[in-house]
Amino acid sequence: MSERVALVTGAARGIGAAVVSRLADDGVDVVALDWCAGPAATPYAMPTIDDLEQVAHGRPNVLTRVADVRDPAALNSVVDDALSRWGRLDVAVAGAAVVSGGSPLWETDQGELDLLWDIDVRGVWNTAAAVIPAMLSGPAPQGCRFIAIASAAGSHGLYRLAGYTMAKHAVVGLVRGLAADLVGTGISAVAVSPGSTHTQMLAQTAALYGTSVDDLVTRQLLRRPLTAPEVAATIVHCCSVDGAALNGGVVHADGGFSP
Repeated sequence: MSERVALVTGAARGIGAAVVSRLADDGVDVVALDWCAGPAATPYAMPTIDDLEQVAHGRPNVLTRVADVRDPAALNSVVDDALSRWGRLDVAVAGAAVVSGGSPLWETDQGELDLLWDIDVRGVWNTAAAVIPAMLSGPAPQGCRFIAIASAAGSHGLYRLAGYTMAKHAVVGLVRGLAADLVGTGISAVAVSPGSTHTQMLAQTAALYGTSVDDLVTRQLLRRPLTAPEVAATIVHCCSVDGAALNGGVVHADGGFSP
């Protein structure tokens, strides 16, 4: 039986992949989950199964699973897989998300809004609903951690990204509500809000604005994009037993972002 087991969604690339790598290198057994919708997915190209398998390459303590966070039954099945293999689940990082926008709120397509809500918000809800019972029934709930990857958009309004901004504010609210529900269990819930990070999502955001990544990062005091491993290091601290003090909070891993 493993000493510590984690589930990471949105694990095939970007921040999710970096979190999987960091946790696995620290000796945590990890279930790396992604929907692997591929290049034809909307609103922009999504990762493939090959991308997901590459994250696990050379790491025998990483188990890959293809599943959609919009599907509660699929998430429950993945949690069952983790329990069957390792006997416990201590950490969940809800990182699956998409960005979409480019129009003012009153011109935003309903389908775009539905996609953002279903993946970026309901997907976090579904993940929490699947993992928390396993944590509560596990051998050490007092050390269990639920981390949702929010965004700087969870604290600021972003131009022509009203739907995405709404979704990430909702993620922050979800985490705060979850932390309140978990009082007395020892399990903590935290939202981590990255700023502009060198990922496919940042490239898509720049494309929506018709600008460059270099222009976007002028809004960060660092004056450069964060790297996925930098943000992952913050998330992994939140996953740790020592991260309990962050319960119910929002950790701004944003390089000094201002809208």
